[in-house]
Amino acid sequence: MSVHGPVWHKSSYSNESGGDCVEVAETPRAVLVRDTRHRDLGHLEFSPGAWAAFLVGLKDGRL
Repeated sequence: MSVHGPVWHKSSYSNESGGDCVEVAETPRAVLVRDTRHRDLGHLEFSPGAWAAFLVGLKDGRL
């Protein structure tokens, strides 16, 4: 996290034409997720454990 807030990273599935994508930022206590096109609407916050379980579910094809 920088002095100005969390450092956001675009999804690796994003493209230059502005396709549907999300941005993720990691803080010491949470993983933040927001819609790239609607940053002004805020973000969702997940515990690191919940985020890790979500990613495993995606990779395993359960989600």
